[in-house]
Amino acid sequence: MVTNKMPGKFTSRLIRIAGDVISSRGIGKGRFCVINYHRILECHDPLVDYEPDVNTFRWEMEFLANCFNVIPLHDAIKLMQTGVMPPRAVCITFDDGYRSTHDIALPILRELNLTATVFIATGFIGEGNMWNDRIIEAVRQLPCGQYDLRDINLGIYDIQTLQDRKGAIQQLTEKSKYIQANARLELANRLEKYAGSDFSNSVMLTPEMIMSLVQSGIEIGGHTITHPILTSLADHNAKYEIAECKQKLEALTGKPVNLFAYPNGKVGMDFDKRHVKMAKEAGYTAAFTTAIGAASNKFNLYQLPRSRPWDTTPLLFGLRILSWLAR
Repeated sequence: MVTNKMPGKFTSRLIRIAGDVISSRGIGKGRFCVINYHRILECHDPLVDYEPDVNTFRWEMEFLANCFNVIPLHDAIKLMQTGVMPPRAVCITFDDGYRSTHDIALPILRELNLTATVFIATGFIGEGNMWNDRIIEAVRQLPCGQYDLRDINLGIYDIQTLQDRKGAIQQLTEKSKYIQANARLELANRLEKYAGSDFSNSVMLTPEMIMSLVQSGIEIGGHTITHPILTSLADHNAKYEIAECKQKLEALTGKPVNLFAYPNGKVGMDFDKRHVKMAKEAGYTAAFTTAIGAASNKFNLYQLPRSRPWDTTPLLFGLRILSWLAR
């Protein structure tokens, strides 16, 4: 992603007026958009250009602060149920529990007086890294050559160029989401062996960082323990992932954890009605998918949409949020 200048006064005013019209005419009444992030990068990385760097994240936050009403997620859920919502309402969230949420995002949020919710996978707190990050870093360091993974049904990869590495990362991470956890770990270990090194520097939040987030007014939500595809688990294992995550976070923060985000979040593919019931029984008051669009009281509280505009200019970024609010 590239750094973009903030829009002029006319563009900002246009976005605000359009958002107010959408709300006042009832089209978007009671609706809010939940914008989701994962890692924030210190600088642009062509291998993971779907993740924003600090410059992109800054203009996005400045744009939201200037053109939208950013409110705490738990407040938005309460307002949604009453049908009374400020126009152009937006909430900010982060998934998984990356250190960049604390080290990079938090200072910008503080500066702009914005709040957010961080959904944490507790199994990675303070140590280790998620399997997808291990794959990314291993492929980054692979010597040029051909890698045959057909014995584990993952194909052959000819690594010569930057685009080859990017393509391999995209294919391997996407395919690996839906294989068993032990097979994902085996793949990560194998790639690290080919690369001649391992991805040992943790990029995940420490307990101290989580407490710093809490003390700064950031809400903590649950995101399971090991970030599995819930539909791939036996029911008792899925229930444990959902409930134990909540208990661990509450023990760490000393605060109730009321919100949950399904890993990967595709309805019917990554979770289903069994897991909706489990989240409710665990004591969460609402849960989020990765469906695109705005949340409203027409949705099940345990299947609220949440996504991130992918546009690379402020105007298009704002127009996409408005389009979600208007649907």
